[in-house]
Amino acid sequence: MGATLEEEVLEGPGQTASRGEAPGEQPGALRSETWLTLETRQAQRLVQGRRAEDGKAEIIGLKRFAALLRSIWAGARTDDPYGDWWLIRIEEALEESQGALKGLEARVQQRLQGQPAVDIAVAHSIEPVRIPLVFTSPHAFRGAYLIADAARVIRAILTARHVGLKGRDESERLIYEAGRAVRRALGSARGYRYKGIGRADLHQQTARGREAQESMGELPEAILAGTQRPQYGPAAAATGGGFGRGRLKFRKAPGESS
Repeated sequence: MGATLEEEVLEGPGQTASRGEAPGEQPGALRSETWLTLETRQAQRLVQGRRAEDGKAEIIGLKRFAALLRSIWAGARTDDPYGDWWLIRIEEALEESQGALKGLEARVQQRLQGQPAVDIAVAHSIEPVRIPLVFTSPHAFRGAYLIADAARVIRAILTARHVGLKGRDESERLIYEAGRAVRRALGSARGYRYKGIGRADLHQQTARGREAQESMGELPEAILAGTQRPQYGPAAAATGGGFGRGRLKFRKAPGESS
């Protein structure tokens, strides 16, 4: 199972597509396959998340994170500055959590590698689970990379516990710390509401623009002006500049479910 990339015609400033080209002369669709390997139950739970039920709050997993990102990405593509703002905050949250996991991994590895004359290999699952990643935005893939980082840290923690370098309480605390870093980043996608607006709606204070402000708050000036954009966002499509029609779009391959 894999995502299919549809390549559109590049039409930048001063460029026009050749209308006389026969369909057979054009390259076919690009296909890409991306998989996430899960080796622990803790990592699997980070993918699945948890629905709000029986008085328990929802926990955003990778699947829900990707679903929330679809509307955010759609907003950013149509010049909604709130879409940009959310993507920027998601990028910051992902980077912050990645840094936290790196620090945690360094602490655990220091213990594993600090035993004289004893070489300790981090444990691997004898039956890992591989799941296909079919996403519409790079931020969802970055969420998957974050879970992969957390899974590696968790395997190191469980290894340290198995060989007597970490006690049960300490190892459980560290595993919770790794999971919390991921959940914090994935939860940053909450709160966006697709309103079908563009920057003009906010500049002109249209009814839809005011409604967006009331539900999602005031925007930083740099976001509203478009001078600060998400690093991995659809900048060209949103601004209409550069190679705006030269995008690569993910779509489901035949037979795939959403």
